[in-house]
Amino acid sequence: MPVLALADLDPSLSRDARLLGLDLGTKTIGLALSDVRRSIASPFETLRRSKFTKDAEALLAVVDRHGIGGLVVGLPVEMDGREGARCQSTRAFVRNLLALRDLPVCLWDERLSTAAVTRTLLEADASRARRAEVVDKMAAAYILQGALDAMAARIVTNQHLQDPYSKG
Repeated sequence: MPVLALADLDPSLSRDARLLGLDLGTKTIGLALSDVRRSIASPFETLRRSKFTKDAEALLAVVDRHGIGGLVVGLPVEMDGREGARCQSTRAFVRNLLALRDLPVCLWDERLSTAAVTRTLLEADASRARRAEVVDKMAAAYILQGALDAMAARIVTNQHLQDPYSKG
């Protein structure tokens, strides 16, 4: 299955399938889960990166264990909109993962996600150790929530709601 546009992700999922958000770092992979209604993202866990095969096994185990129907992977686009080496690495990871399992995958612009999460943790007076412990999975939740919100907004704007009290 090719990487999908966000508009094509929701229709490709079964009714109660969850989404898994990924924040791919060089040392860790932050994970976040959606609820079955795909409206709320929750930080889940952080995986320590190893070799691709082990990383993929760990991710696919989460997919199987939690009824994941698709992935939202953060794409680390440069601030000026260009795609650099980190984007190439993310795209390669996704391509290799899709060779192992046919899953709907959407890439989501993750610019400033880690900065936003870090700022929130600083405002909450989280210690440096606590920030290091949770920042990756919280960034994954930030990424996933952004995609869920965009999906919900698209669905709402595409619905043709009729006022039941109107004459027509």
